[in-house]
Amino acid sequence: MWDLKITGGTVVDGTGAAPFLADVAIQGGQIAAIGAAAAGPARQELDAQGQLVTPGFVDIHTHYDGQASWGERMNPSSNLGATTVVMGNCGVGFAPCRPEDRSALIELMEGVEEIPDPVMAEGLPWNWESFPSYLDALDARQRDIDVAVLFPHGPLRVFAMGERGLNREPATEADLARMGELLREGLAAGAVGFSTSRTLVHRTLAGVPVPTYDAATQELKALGENLSGDARHVFQMIADWKDAEAEFDILRHVGQTTGARGTFTLLIIDSLPTLWREHLNRVEDAQAKGIDIRAQVLARPLGIMMGLTGSMTPFAAHPTVRALAELPLAARIEALKASETKAQVLAERPEQPHVFMKLFGHRFDIMFPMEDPPNYRPDPEDSVLRQAERAGVEPASWLYDYLLEDDGRAMIYMPSVNDSDHLPELLAHEHTLPALGDGGAHVGSICDASANIYLLAHWVRERGLFSIQDAVRKITGDAAELYGLADRGQVAEGFKADLNIIDLEQLALGRPYMVHDLPAGGGRMHQEARGLSATIVSGKPVYVNGEPTGELPGALVRKQV
Repeated sequence: MWDLKITGGTVVDGTGAAPFLADVAIQGGQIAAIGAAAAGPARQELDAQGQLVTPGFVDIHTHYDGQASWGERMNPSSNLGATTVVMGNCGVGFAPCRPEDRSALIELMEGVEEIPDPVMAEGLPWNWESFPSYLDALDARQRDIDVAVLFPHGPLRVFAMGERGLNREPATEADLARMGELLREGLAAGAVGFSTSRTLVHRTLAGVPVPTYDAATQELKALGENLSGDARHVFQMIADWKDAEAEFDILRHVGQTTGARGTFTLLIIDSLPTLWREHLNRVEDAQAKGIDIRAQVLARPLGIMMGLTGSMTPFAAHPTVRALAELPLAARIEALKASETKAQVLAERPEQPHVFMKLFGHRFDIMFPMEDPPNYRPDPEDSVLRQAERAGVEPASWLYDYLLEDDGRAMIYMPSVNDSDHLPELLAHEHTLPALGDGGAHVGSICDASANIYLLAHWVRERGLFSIQDAVRKITGDAAELYGLADRGQVAEGFKADLNIIDLEQLALGRPYMVHDLPAGGGRMHQEARGLSATIVSGKPVYVNGEPTGELPGALVRKQV
């Protein structure tokens, strides 16, 4: 008798092969039989008639480093089809860490990944100091899906160099030797690779660049040399690409020297219109030379959501709004509705606004009311600017009033980059992977963990630009293969029974909304999907029709060196 059998579904197996009708039988957490071999009774059956049976999504760019240490559910990734997530990206995390450096790492994570200080201060158990002991702490907890961890450069630098590391002073030979020793220790304990950030957008809450920003190229190359191609380690990087060729050469050097894989963030940016194509040329050249470097791309525009229940609006840094911030939502809305309050807010200038608001807070032409279901590529005529013009009012005034609607729960969506007709070309490239969902981070302003659902619903079903087998392969088999996770990412006998059952015709995303389920009552964006009938991890259904089952079969994935 099988533990679980999925019957009547169309299998999209994660390899790119054509879909086929077959039952799937599961035993002992593995896929035991497919098709005729799956005949016979099972203790539990799930009917997939008229639906797809796919591998679980492998989400390679998340920031659940804190949430995984205190929580059981890695949503909004786990409730949106992810069965394995890679965290520790972009050089930020919480290990290794001495007790005296905890506040510095919290401040760093709050500034870079927008996770509120009170949430981390209350939630983080800090039952670790070294990176191996952090992995042990993760291993001891139950959760819904599997997690894998990159060794982040920021905490490594602070642990090895102390205040000098925080101040971005050059690493000495002794510093490099110590960091290398710690990194090898973490890799031996099971880290899946190493991550770093070289972007000015990543700053501490005080506005100071992260410890890894402008770290010498030689430092990064030296650290990367500790990785192993045989272990399928990955070097992950985000950068501003001030000197694109020199920065890309870091990935090239590490891959050529060690055989490790490289991966980096690639978005289509209006101010650098040719960068994405130039980087694809570099990736193609590296691949031709046997150096495995792949770009991570987002399947839709990278957008910020703003609202009075979230963490930012163009008015959030205005003194009057800040003074009301601690009031309960209903009382805050009532105060903001007063005409004299509105006049005062609109007359004020923001004080130390968030970096995104500095860049885009005046761009009313790219602000759009968030619909249900959400439209991630909205019509320019629906922008705040155009709606204000039609109403005969100033855009700031129109936006202020709009944010008070729906009892203060109205949301604005602001696609800032990656909103391009070239996006399908970028997604379809053989050396790119859909990623950058950032689950666990930017909790009050984004919810891009749903981008894989968008890929299937929009680009496959609605636009027909990709076959279902190619889209599924990219977010399952290819993503698992990048990290050398050879036991998952395919619907095949002997593979881990991490699966999704998807009703593609009904697949749709709901409008994101705030929930307050983080430590200290912290809020975060949550999103649900219709048509995602079940998500199964190690043979256990963890979500059925969007509802958690109570099963917590998730584990820490340790890379074997």
